[in-house]
Amino acid sequence: MSTAILTGRPVPGSSLEGDLRDLGFDVRVAEEAADVPALLAAAPAGQRVALVDSRFVGHLHALRLALTDPRFPVAAVPGAVTAQPAARDALDRAVRESAGGETHPTDAEVATGGPGTALTSERTAPDRAAERVEAAGTPVHRPELGTLVAVVPADPQTRNEARQAVAAVDDEAVRLRTAVKSRDGFVTTYAISPYSRYLARWCARRGLTPNQVTTASLITALIAAGCAATGTRGGFVAAGALLLFSFVLDCADGQLARYSLQYSTLGAWLDATFDRAKEYAYYAGLALGAARGGDDVWALALGAMVLQTCRHVVDFAFTEANHDATANTSPTAALSDRLDSVGWTVWVRRMIVLPIGERWALIAMLTAVTTPRITLVVLIVGCAFAACYTTAGRVLRSLTRKAVRSDRAARALHELADTAVLAEAFAKAATGIARRLPSFAPPAVALLGGAAVVASAVLTDFGGWLPVVAACLYVVTSGLAVARPLKGPLDWLVPPLFRAAEYGTVLALAAQSGVNGALPAAFGLVAAVAYHHYDTVYRIRGGTGAPPSWLVRAIGGQEGRVLLVALAAALLGNTGFTALLTAVAVAVALVVLAESIRFWVSSGAPAVHDEGEPA
Repeated sequence: MSTAILTGRPVPGSSLEGDLRDLGFDVRVAEEAADVPALLAAAPAGQRVALVDSRFVGHLHALRLALTDPRFPVAAVPGAVTAQPAARDALDRAVRESAGGETHPTDAEVATGGPGTALTSERTAPDRAAERVEAAGTPVHRPELGTLVAVVPADPQTRNEARQAVAAVDDEAVRLRTAVKSRDGFVTTYAISPYSRYLARWCARRGLTPNQVTTASLITALIAAGCAATGTRGGFVAAGALLLFSFVLDCADGQLARYSLQYSTLGAWLDATFDRAKEYAYYAGLALGAARGGDDVWALALGAMVLQTCRHVVDFAFTEANHDATANTSPTAALSDRLDSVGWTVWVRRMIVLPIGERWALIAMLTAVTTPRITLVVLIVGCAFAACYTTAGRVLRSLTRKAVRSDRAARALHELADTAVLAEAFAKAATGIARRLPSFAPPAVALLGGAAVVASAVLTDFGGWLPVVAACLYVVTSGLAVARPLKGPLDWLVPPLFRAAEYGTVLALAAQSGVNGALPAAFGLVAAVAYHHYDTVYRIRGGTGAPPSWLVRAIGGQEGRVLLVALAAALLGNTGFTALLTAVAVAVALVVLAESIRFWVSSGAPAVHDEGEPA
């Protein structure tokens, strides 16, 4: 249990102690300022502590936001400050430095408005401690309260006014409203969130956790995929309905996390990775269902997965390249901001990029009323248009942006590139050459190598050696593309170009093989590798860095896998090629999942909650 220390004698009639206990705090009272350091020192080690002025008046949810959010080491509102175990020392030092600077009112002074009640919220012990913690270099989170009240009244009159202000605002309504993301897609905002927030509250009142709701969403989506795999019209209708319900649960888990402030590193990982697992498992279910009806759409299912994954890598790489850049201005971005000030353009621009809500609604409806082939073709066309729109806009922003990108951004892009021994050896040898190349060289070289290997796989007969030659060239161009820090205006394109080249090569060679089972095996391999790439993204987002280098080397790096697949097609024949794809898919999945689960379960990363793919 966490410990809350009330600074000053409790105010008669105040519900503050009860509110703190409702929030899970063991409440102790320091009637004199000199008592606070000793009570802090006596609080159990390894637990959160809070200092709260005994005269505090405010909404329970204001205290909840300030004192229970696990994402921030130190947080404060007027009259209250809290520190998690990692920041306990900083708070202890701040309290010791400020001890003795405040007198507290007696019960009589509180009742009569005597001189001791003239203290304002700016001079309370918690506020002074928060200021000193911040001045010493530890960031202090101050939550946006909006209409919520959090004050320390100076006298009985202002206390009465504060209580009236508290009564005038329903903090439960505020809590429910702010459980919904402030920026989301049209379908999610208007068709899901108006009722999913109540489902989130229902879950919270029954003690369910966001992780449990996330898991329920995954199970529902997997059942939907199973229904689609039956290949019957009833199965397709049930699949569409269950996919929509899975998305409702997917919205509810994030809303539950925001409603109850149950953020965690594990929860962020589950929420992010399960979304991909649900969608891609559903594509496989459609392919299995179509096969029962005599239609082979595995190439379309794999193409949809490749396209969607590459879209996400574009989002991630662009964000990582620019979020901490200095002098980060662009007339294109300014125009986008102006368009966002016009209501209808906001929703049009959000819908045409086909975010997860619109995408899943489209898939569900098409599944119910059409065939898997039509569903996947429409999905691919829509995602291709969205990819062209967003990528073109980001290229324009990058070309017109005057920005200095950081070493951290360059390191993140290099980690997203997922190169291993072969490419790194060429990168080291080509460092001198790379430094003399123009700024657009890394993405241009990556595009050249990737286009060569994919084109050779598409345009030649299966089993030829031209794809092997192109794959060797691809290894060289991969090394050259990452031979210098990725700080150029378009260097964020390097990771998605690598993804497109690797996944596209696997898809093309499997389709060319003409063997039953090759495309499903390719689907499994791309799914396993894509999981590794998503895992890399979320580790970087969590501030823990990319997966260990031994893992990248163990699974070959993206250039090594391209060369391996090309060699297998040339040397092993149709059946052997399919067997190798299956074996590599299983091996990559086992190694990546084992390391990923080990990391996220034991991770010391800050508690976060992923807000999902960009709307």
